[in-house]
This record gives sequence, C-alpha cells and structure tokens, in this order.
Amino acid sequence: MTTLRRARPDDSAAIWSLLREVFRAGETYAVDPRISRDAALSYWVSHAREAYVAEINAEIVGTYYIKTNQAGGGAHICNCGYVVSAAVRGQGIATEMCLHSQAVALDLGYRAMQFNLVLASNGGAVRLWERLGFERVGTIPEAFAHPKRGFVDAFVMHKRLEASV
Repeated sequence: MTTLRRARPDDSAAIWSLLREVFRAGETYAVDPRISRDAALSYWVSHAREAYVAEINAEIVGTYYIKTNQAGGGAHICNCGYVVSAAVRGQGIATEMCLHSQAVALDLGYRAMQFNLVLASNGGAVRLWERLGFERVGTIPEAFAHPKRGFVDAFVMHKRLEASV
C-alpha cells in the first residue's frame, strides 16, 4: 500500500536519490544532468509550494511537487513534477501521485494544472496524463535535446480541476 505525505527535511537523501536517477539520465526533465544535490533539492522542494513523497513499507519510492505555474493573473494554474523509482515503475504510483496532487491543488485554490514540457518520447507519461484527463493544448517542435533520440517534440498538457478529483 502506498502512503502519500508531505516531504520533510529528513527525506532529502531519499528525494535526491530519486531525482539523481532521473536527472542524470537527462531524458525527461529540462534540468542540467550535472545538477548538484543542493540545486536539485532547491528546484524540487524549496521552490515548490508543496512537495510530497510516496512510501511503500516506509521506503520512499516517489516524489512530486506543486508550484504556481505563472505569477499574477496566471497564478490560479499550478504545475507539478513527478518522479518514481525505476524499481516500482508500472505499479500505479505515478497515477496515485497525480490524483493526490490534483486534490491538494484544489485545496490550495488552484483551478487548473498544466504540464509545460511533456516529451513526445515519454510515451508512458503522455498516455497516463491523457488517461487522467489532461489534454494536449500545444506542441513545441523539437523542444528538447534528448541524449539518445536527438531533438524531440514536447506537449503542453492542461486539465481544469474539479471538486470530484
């Protein structure tokens, strides 16, 4: 059973372990693959409005953040990022985190959620977000220099949040 809870300062090592795995690969996030531990944790936790972890048997296996996507007149839309350990991918943890984040976002007063750069090469994420009700609202041609596939397109994906989430 997965438990989702707010990230705490003592979770830093586990969160870094998850982020390092994904960021170093350089295949899904527009983050410098050589990012330092402190910079990664700042990006993921310190600059977020909320950060959560997913635990199975007290082991952190996933994490997500929520932050305001734009300031001022755009502050009613949030942005989220999700990372799941390779050891447990395909077990529904990203689905649980996304559904949880939508409920948290509503509680925080957001009216919509937007993913700014979902890579076309990340088919699993694209299919999951679409299954969870996100729509592709734009395509950015050759938006990302993928280390194995060259330049790949990215989608902007959006979902209006409703109390039924």
